[in-house]
Amino acid sequence: MQTQKITAHIPVELLKSAQEVTHKGVTETLREALALLARSKGYEKFLSGYGKVKLSIDLEALRKD
Repeated sequence: MQTQKITAHIPVELLKSAQEVTHKGVTETLREALALLARSKGYEKFLSGYGKVKLSIDLEALRKD
């Protein structure tokens, strides 16, 4: 994994509260937060397609098994 060094201005209390949740340092806390944000966007995209997939399943045939 390639990394990039950044400088960010983050409210101290926000960072402290996040670190209390993760029990980790600044870098690892920010890494977890960014990963969670990326996953949540993927989840939103997944849910936006919910109910739009047509399935041709014979429920009666499945119930007989």
